[in-house]
Amino acid sequence: MSEKKLITLLKIVIVLGLCLIGLGYYLINVAHIEQSMGVTGMMIGGSCYAFGIILSLPTKMYLTFIWVTAEQRQKQK
Repeated sequence: MSEKKLITLLKIVIVLGLCLIGLGYYLINVAHIEQSMGVTGMMIGGSCYAFGIILSLPTKMYLTFIWVTAEQRQKQK
């Protein structure tokens, strides 16, 4: 996979993670899903938060690593 395709894929994963975090926030704080569904609703909202964080944070670190190494390569040329 080329570097540009990898960066594009990582950006998509970051956006998906942020959307899941936003969905979890909406479900718990705005829609009050825990009041209508009980513990199951809290688990749904919490899992949206968790999967959003899992998707967004490691990809940001890896994307930063790719950009730093590309910058070092350009300085060496």
